[in-house]
Order: sequence, then C-alpha cells, then structure tokens
Amino acid sequence: MSDIQRFNIRVYGLLVYEGKVLLSDEEMGNYAFTKFPGGGLEYGEGIADGLKREFQEELEAEIELTELFYINEFFQQSAFKKSDQLVSIYYRVSSLAMAELLEYIEGGWHPVGLEHRIRFHWQEISSLNEEQLTFPIDKLVAQKLKTAFETRPSL
Repeated sequence: MSDIQRFNIRVYGLLVYEGKVLLSDEEMGNYAFTKFPGGGLEYGEGIADGLKREFQEELEAEIELTELFYINEFFQQSAFKKSDQLVSIYYRVSSLAMAELLEYIEGGWHPVGLEHRIRFHWQEISSLNEEQLTFPIDKLVAQKLKTAFETRPSL
C-alpha cells in the first residue's frame, strides 16, 4: 500500500427497470470489461453532479439519484493505475426519460473517445452473477443488489 499516491473517487448508478439492472460493456485500448454505468469524479465536482455527468456522457440520459446504495469499506487498488486507491460510491438512480434511454441502449456500440467504446445491456437481477462483472467492488455490489432484490422485488 505504500505505493498509493492518491484517491480515485468513482461513482456509479444502479438503474433498475422491470426487474433488470443496466450494465455497460466497455473496450478501452487493450482492455475489455463489464461494469455498472458511471466513472471517475472530476476535480471540483460534487458526487451527484459527477454521476449525472457520467450518465449524460455515456448514455445521453438525465437521471435522478434516488438512494445511496453502497460505498466500499475496504482498500481497493485501481486496476488501471496502481498508484490509485479507489473509493467507489453506488447510487440507485432513475431515468427522467426512459423511452429515449431504451432506444439509445438498443443502438449497440457508442464511441467515447479515440480508443474507448461502450455499449449497454439489461441483466435480470434474479440471475445476476458476480462473475458477469469485471471489477471486485462491482462484484460485491452485484451480490448486494441481488440480495436486496430477493427481499424487495419492487426494487
């Protein structure tokens, strides 16, 4: 842990629709991964604004944060930058324009940058498996979401 030089604050949205949660598949350079939608907080940005910006950039969607779901309580080193320690924050979110969002998701791959592209898909929460996600904190959140859904199917 002595090589850690900074905190990297990540914020993610759990968008649930008809018993399914939205996941993103991303390709960035030589990396391919599946995660919950969201990303890194920028300097000078609040957590809620950062998550709203991420959904706007990635999905062209306006969202509302409805509930704080999880903050990681353990040390997690970044998979991409070994000198970063991750602090990941997950919120339940709702879409302010679900019809447009559904149409955007069906559009397949979307460019995010020169070597970065993204697509989205719905995953039934009842059959959500942590192995479908790439990163350790997402895997834990998937377990927690599935457990919450089993006790509150209206989630």
